[in-house]
Amino acid sequence: MSGILEVYDAKRTDNLIITLEGISGSETIKAIKKRIAQKKLKLTEERQALRVEPKGKPLGDDQKLSDLGLSSQKSVLYVRDLGPQIAWKTVFMAEYAGPLFVYPLFYLRPTFIYGEAANNAQMHPAVQFAFLAWSFHYAKRLFETQFIHRFGNSTMPQFNLVKNCSYYWGFAAFVAYFVNHPLFTPPAFGDFQMYLGLVGFVISEFGNLSIHILLRNLRPAGTRERRIPKPDGNPLSLLFNYVSCPNYTYEVSSWIFFTIMVQSLPALLFTLAGFVQMTIWAQGKHRNYLKEFPDYPKNRKAIVPFVL
Repeated sequence: MSGILEVYDAKRTDNLIITLEGISGSETIKAIKKRIAQKKLKLTEERQALRVEPKGKPLGDDQKLSDLGLSSQKSVLYVRDLGPQIAWKTVFMAEYAGPLFVYPLFYLRPTFIYGEAANNAQMHPAVQFAFLAWSFHYAKRLFETQFIHRFGNSTMPQFNLVKNCSYYWGFAAFVAYFVNHPLFTPPAFGDFQMYLGLVGFVISEFGNLSIHILLRNLRPAGTRERRIPKPDGNPLSLLFNYVSCPNYTYEVSSWIFFTIMVQSLPALLFTLAGFVQMTIWAQGKHRNYLKEFPDYPKNRKAIVPFVL
């Protein structure tokens, strides 16, 4: 049996956006979005967040109207315009490419930044290792974005491009300016501290990469299937026994060791800012795992083993 679906503005609930006729309960939310986009060209599928209630949670594309109790002759949904969208992959490529090009500008110690004396200043090995570590990290990030990550959400608001690039590019310049400064102060504990930081950074980077590969293998291509992540044959994946998001744990660990290697306050601030943000993401994902999987391991924390 077909019916009518009225779609109202989620912000102005008295504003009828569109009326769709010939609706059946077997239609999915994605199909409804497509029909709205055909008649309302401004509301492309990516801009739509459909809800049963004006302030309710956005409905998943795979949900059917019949499952939502909307298969009667006349039903109502609410739509929120998410604004202009941009692909996640595009944002990731831009935000990670920036630091890869910004940092070397300071590593080369141009006279317009550091003055004429910079040409004659000796460069400490920690500064050279920092350049290699920084470049490796963001080159790895670009590689993962292109070949490893599978994005669950295809788009995000365009403003995120400006916000994310400002964060990554800005911190790249902030950290690089002081680490590459001609007056750079070597690590207090000499070579031991420098190599401790370098080795820890490398291990953490490969740990992060191994977790990303494991997460990719959990989700078959072209699907949104979710499963409980567990350690595989890689010993670096054993961190899954203790936290829900070991990729974030390894990421923070990388920057902790980077900070140890260069003994730099800006690097520490960058590490702390990243830790705060990744903790928020990890706690959200941890809650989702607990909610979605009744048999999810209760002993896992979100990002810091045994603590957080």
